[in-house]
Amino acid sequence: MINKPKTNKRYHILSMIFFTVVINYLDRSNISVAAPALREELGLDTIQMGYIFSAFGWTYALLQIPGGIIADKIKSRVLYTFILTFWSIATLFQGLINSFIILLGLRASIGIFEAPSYPINNLVVSRWFPESERASAIAVYTSGQFLGLAFLTPVLVAIQDSLGWRGLFIVSGIIGIVWAGIWYYFYRDPRDHKSISKSELDYIEKGGGLVGSKSVKEPAKKFDWSDLKYAFKYRKLWGIYIGQFCLGATTIFFLTWFPTYLIEYRGLDFLESGFLASIPFLAAFFGVLLSGFTSDFLIKKGYSPEISRKAPIIFGMLLSTCIIGANYTDDTFYVILFLALAFFGTGLASIAWVFVSLLAPKKHLGLVGGTFNFIGGLSGIVIPTVIGYLVQEGDFKPALFFIGAIAFLGFFSYTFIVGKVERIVTNE
Repeated sequence: MINKPKTNKRYHILSMIFFTVVINYLDRSNISVAAPALREELGLDTIQMGYIFSAFGWTYALLQIPGGIIADKIKSRVLYTFILTFWSIATLFQGLINSFIILLGLRASIGIFEAPSYPINNLVVSRWFPESERASAIAVYTSGQFLGLAFLTPVLVAIQDSLGWRGLFIVSGIIGIVWAGIWYYFYRDPRDHKSISKSELDYIEKGGGLVGSKSVKEPAKKFDWSDLKYAFKYRKLWGIYIGQFCLGATTIFFLTWFPTYLIEYRGLDFLESGFLASIPFLAAFFGVLLSGFTSDFLIKKGYSPEISRKAPIIFGMLLSTCIIGANYTDDTFYVILFLALAFFGTGLASIAWVFVSLLAPKKHLGLVGGTFNFIGGLSGIVIPTVIGYLVQEGDFKPALFFIGAIAFLGFFSYTFIVGKVERIVTNE
């Protein structure tokens, strides 16, 4: 029996990941708040905005596998500080531009520097948490993207109302630069953390935490291009990859076109839209926490991973199809209700990163995590661009049908492709 640890430093680390995720999504989504005013000042149409929204997704997705490889090789303390600083600088510079091309380039550069972020998050949680607590930990840091946006969306709207869309980007960038310094000062891996107790270190390690994976005494395994086969040869991994793309479709809609949908299609006031836009994000926040803690509770009660891990995701993807319901009402209350139900479902499904921890070969967690986020990140390329074309006549109904259909594909993938939840063992 594992004794109760004398310290709980893993929760301090989790809070740091949470705030980093909040800043990560702040810098992804502030463009959606700025979009209506930015479009007007720079004279951009919906197709051009679609390209701007998707520019982040191009570089973010394409660099996921390299980002995962880098995350395996460079200490999380150093790598996160570096990428956080530079994506924040790019965010700040967005407030200084007057060109479609330069804005496109800056959005793409944010995608470059954010690419390793989620593989790092997954690695940090895999090192700091035993398997029995991992879904809850992933749920907590993933909830940062939803809770942060729920409460920050009205704040971002207020900042833009006071300082303009340029001021919004400048303030966002400064926040990220400050947090980069805080991360470097306080973060350490478990074996390097001076104030962690031996009992907590043992608790994490005996529970399946990979505390020794980055020991300074262990030489890093040189990357071989043949290692890529471990990310692509297994059906169950393809199941979670497809599911992540479908999960990303709903999320990307809310991170890009959602405020435009409320203001230009539903005719809401700019400030009013900021408060109403926060409701689906709150719903997603409660969804992801409910999913994570329920999943770990079921594991501790002896339920199989197929029930405890897959069930919340399968139900969540199915619930996300509710977004289509917004096409059948003109009542603002019901529009927000359907969108909130859909994003609550997205929250339920957002513990999907736990499958990387549970399924990936131990020596290739970063690689599989990068591939997982690469396929998911493709939604950031496809979805905003497709929506830009679908809504060019001013009608968002085809776009919501499109998002609902993609969500149903995610339900199918987790139900029929993933299969038994167990770690892949290689012959290395």
